[in-house]
Amino acid sequence: MPETTRPRPHPDPGVLEIAAPHRELLDQVLDKWSLQVLEELCERPCRFSQLRRAIPAVTGKSLTATLRRLERNGVVERSVVSSRPVAVEYRITALGKTLREPVEALLRWSAVHMPAVQAARDRFEG
Repeated sequence: MPETTRPRPHPDPGVLEIAAPHRELLDQVLDKWSLQVLEELCERPCRFSQLRRAIPAVTGKSLTATLRRLERNGVVERSVVSSRPVAVEYRITALGKTLREPVEALLRWSAVHMPAVQAARDRFEG
């Protein structure tokens, strides 16, 4: 008797799934430089040089890569400013603005729980 395949049940929308696309997206929008870039762009649009000055530890190469990843994911948009010389300005998108609340929740959690995390690290390393 041939084996039949049953259709997989449709995933429950209430159940969070952490698949490869989710991990990739989170890696790309929650990394060290992305969070700092988003923090700056939440306040106002910025030119590349303004972002470099606001985040002095980032290299030009890393900032370029970060902006490209954020733009690719629809979180940041790039526009050419008609000026002499021609400049590029970055701004957060409507989609990018939706990240503010969950990121702030993670930052609040880390602020509240950092002493416990540090104690666990000390025990582990001790």
